Amino acid sequence: MILGPVSYLDCLVFCVFLAPQLLIHVGLVETLGVVFQCLPFLVYKQPKSFIYERYFTDRSQQTPFVQGAAPFEDFVVRCVRYAFANIPPKVGRVFFSRHVALPFLRFRMLRHGIVRSPVHWHEYEDDRCRGVWLIKDPSRPIDVCVYYAHGGGFSMGSPYFYLEFLLTWVTLLAQSGYRNPAIFALEYTLVPDDSFPTQLHQAIAGYQHVLTTVRDASKICVSGDSAGGTIMLSLLLHRANMKHDANNQVNETGDWRLERPRMAAFISPWTTLISPRHRNTPSDYLDAEKLHQYALDYANGKVEADDPLISPGNCRDAKWWKRACPSGGLYVAYGKEEVFASEVEDLSNFGRHTGSKRAAEPRKEESMHGPWPLYSCALRQ
Repeated sequence: MILGPVSYLDCLVFCVFLAPQLLIHVGLVETLGVVFQCLPFLVYKQPKSFIYERYFTDRSQQTPFVQGAAPFEDFVVRCVRYAFANIPPKVGRVFFSRHVALPFLRFRMLRHGIVRSPVHWHEYEDDRCRGVWLIKDPSRPIDVCVYYAHGGGFSMGSPYFYLEFLLTWVTLLAQSGYRNPAIFALEYTLVPDDSFPTQLHQAIAGYQHVLTTVRDASKICVSGDSAGGTIMLSLLLHRANMKHDANNQVNETGDWRLERPRMAAFISPWTTLISPRHRNTPSDYLDAEKLHQYALDYANGKVEADDPLISPGNCRDAKWWKRACPSGGLYVAYGKEEVFASEVEDLSNFGRHTGSKRAAEPRKEESMHGPWPLYSCALRQ
């Protein structure tokens, strides 16, 4: 299922679904406070900067993103940039919640003449993990499975907000020749409800569930964007550092408890939680200072340089990374204009210098920022 780009009508309908949820989960007083806080930006600052930078600035002086973006895409990203830096996570997480994202997706489907999703999806939950399964045909064996963790600074986001993107991905996998592709999207606990290592433990449990369901690690691709990329990189490092049996005793054979996935593919992964090389750019909607605060919340205020399971980019053990990299390789897509660019490049370069054939293979988009494949599938033609 591949829907057309998001329209201004879609944005209006999204706000209609959002408003009552803000009142329910945030409250009238705090919601009004955020609205009044945003008014100067929406009424004056945003239109002024948008018009000036887009129509009265010489093209050679425009950012690469503005040069390549459609007006609607440019407008939306500016709003997201402001929201990320200024709106409290308590409010922001409502934007991505199930109760807003699901009815919005159903509206988008109806607008495109689709009453029922051609891809089956259902929720899954046990006492260790929960998430959403998307399977082209649940009655047939899965021949490829993406195990995905969403982004959102550890404090926002949900698989439901990503459903359209994931449904598109399943469709593209089917079009590329896979008979029955599937995705399991992990729904991990958000900060401040809980912090590390809870999210890693849930990712481990989710991977065990995927292994049990698919029954063949060679059919699994581990994936995630932004903070979800952090969690999944931590999962790979954890798996590569395990030599314990079910009783938590060291195996004499040294066999790994968790089988190695076939490959990994990340979108703008947050490789190093706190880094002086994180830089704000005119294009990216992420804010380095805000990200570092989210990182401290995720790590309980302790971003240890010697604990790669919290911040995978701090791992400089070449042998550990060789064990962690999937047999089919580790691939990274990111934008030149994003906050994470320097750290992503650094980890990719380190991986290649280790001599590992499975090291990170980067794909850099010159004019893009943040997890660009996510918004481009919805905002662009």
